[in-house]
Parts: sequence; structure tokens; C-alpha cells
Amino acid sequence: MHNQTLILPLLCKPGETRMTHHEETTQATILIVDDTPENLAVLSEVLQPTWRVRAANSGRRALQIAGGETPPDLILLDVMMPEMDGYEVIAQLKSNPLTADIPVIFATAMDATEDEERGLDHGAVDYITKPLRPAIVRARVRTHLELRRAKAHLKNENIYLEAEVARRMRQNQIIQEVSIHALARLAETRDPETGNHLRRTQGYVRTLAEALREHPRFAEYLQQHTVDLLVRSAPLHDIGKVGIPDHVLLKPGKLTSDEWAIMQTHSRLGHDAIELAEQDAEETVEFLAIAKEIAHYHHEKWDGSGYPNGLAGDAIPIAARLMALADVFDALICRRVYKPPMPIEQARSIIVEGRGLHFDPDIVDAFVLNFATFAEIARRYSEDDML
Repeated sequence: MHNQTLILPLLCKPGETRMTHHEETTQATILIVDDTPENLAVLSEVLQPTWRVRAANSGRRALQIAGGETPPDLILLDVMMPEMDGYEVIAQLKSNPLTADIPVIFATAMDATEDEERGLDHGAVDYITKPLRPAIVRARVRTHLELRRAKAHLKNENIYLEAEVARRMRQNQIIQEVSIHALARLAETRDPETGNHLRRTQGYVRTLAEALREHPRFAEYLQQHTVDLLVRSAPLHDIGKVGIPDHVLLKPGKLTSDEWAIMQTHSRLGHDAIELAEQDAEETVEFLAIAKEIAHYHHEKWDGSGYPNGLAGDAIPIAARLMALADVFDALICRRVYKPPMPIEQARSIIVEGRGLHFDPDIVDAFVLNFATFAEIARRYSEDDML
């Protein structure tokens, strides 16, 4: 037979008890695979005082056991076996996700370097040559069981850490969103607009941004991450109104030219407030950069007739162009101190008339294609006296 001389005499005394090593990796199960019954018997004698042992006298039987309900923690695999040799067995073990992570130690009478390299190339974690020495077998088995246990522990730790990072990121996001809404509502305490205005304009901005994500003019900018930041930033568009005096902000009639000049400063005031917040932050906060653009430029117009800087066309940041349409549409359909709410279809017509004048033409086209969604958002977050 190819491996009649298998194991040298045991080195431990009869009746000697050895455990610890975390109770030998919590009574792990070792699958020994050899076509020679004598070899299986001797290997069992070496391993059983410490670990649970299962035996297989063929490669096919080994695969059945390894793929069963209770897979082994380690496999000690003979290479030279009839029908299916050890290389074929390990190849099938590694191709099955259920058994791919089980460490395999090759045990063989072949001692050439190329044979050892072949075994390791096939995915074996170790390679022991026959005749096997009990102390060596036990040491190698113990080492790889402890290594497997350490890897499993590390994997569980990583899963926990990933979940904890995700939880904390979500918590930070919630805190961020609450802070944004708190600031926006602070502005509302001085502005006749209501809380639902924030929800509606957020919905409009998301609708437009999602609709334009594949558009060649917008695709590079409107990545999903940026879209989310846009939506998060939208409620701060009018934060600068906190700095506008009541006699201007709450005036029920038409503003004088001087009053209008004061009202227009809210875009700069909003920009400056957010910029100061950026400077106070220890690290860059992405959404603040977008919020600053929206606050500063959402009253600019496509034809250059807007304020505060008279920007035109693509010189106006995309975020501000999206907010411009969302804000105007919502202002049209809602009651203000200076006007009653407008029917939604009339508001739609005014937006369309502003194509290429007040608004980016492609953004207006996206608005028209998604008007039903705008109408649904307006209905869902409607006020008692609108629509």
C-alpha cells in the first residue's frame, strides 16, 4: 500500500489529560480522510483525546460530510486516494461556498517540494509529510483551529463594527437633518410661509434632480450622493430672511424700491450665515457648500435678470437652478401676505412661460414631464387654503 507506515509512537503518557487552549477551541470537529482503515484508526487515536473526530474513507464521502448540516472545523486530507484524490477533493470543497472556508491540511507520503507547492496552490493551509508524528499533527491542527477561530472572531467583530458605523452615521444624519429643519423653522417664525413649504420644496427638488440624473448636461453633477445632499440642503434656501426687518418681510402690499433692495439681501445674509457655520466646523461638511449655493443664488434667473449677482445661464450653480423653479412654483400655489393662492394649472403655465427666461430650459422640460409628481407633492403637503 502507498502509506502503510503512517504514524510514529505517541509522545504523551497514557491517561495524561491535556486541554485548555480555550478547551482546545471549544471541542472542534476534525474530519480525517484516508482510504486506509488502519491510518484512520491511528489518526483517530491521536486526535480524539482532544477533539471530536469524524472519518471518511473516500473523497466522495468526505464531501458529503463536509457539506452536511454540521460541517467540520478542519479537514486532515490524504492526497493519494483512488477514484478521487485529495487535489480533486479540495477543489470541490473550495468551489462550494458552504465548505470553502474550512481549513484543509494535506497529509501525504509525497515529500517533494513541487508536491507541497501544488497542495498549497490548491488552497491547503498546511502540508504534513508521512510518517506523521503525533506531536506535529496535534500542533498543526491546534494552530489552524485557533487561527480559524481568530478569523471568525475578527469577522464577527468587523460585522459588528460595520453595523455600528452604519448606525452612528444614520444617527449623525438624523441629527444633521433635525438641525437643518430647526434652523429653517427659525426663519419661518419670521416668515409667513409654513413648515409644509419645506417639505414641498424638498420634494420638488428631488423630483427634478432624479429626472435629470441621466441628462448629458447634468449627469456628471447629479450623482446619487449629490442628489441626497441637495435635498438635505433645500430647507435652508431662505435662512437669510431671519435678517430681514418685519416691516419689509411681513408687509402685506407691494414693496417700495428701497424695501425691495432690503428684501434682496436675504440671499447674501443666508450665504454669509452658512459660510460662518462652515468656518466653525472642524471638518468640511458637504451639504453646507450646496446649501450656501442655494441660499445665495436661487433668485438668479436664466436670462441674467435675477439677483444678487445677475448671473446667467450655466454660470448659475445647478443646485440653485433647481431650487429656483421649486421655490417659484410653490410660491405661486400658496397664499402669501401679498397675494392669494394660484390654481396649480395656472402656476404650471407661468413656469412654462419662464422657460429660457427665468428658468433653465431643460429643468422646465423635466418639470413638465413630472408635473403629476409635483401636483401629488403639493396635494400631500397642502395647506388648508391652497390649491
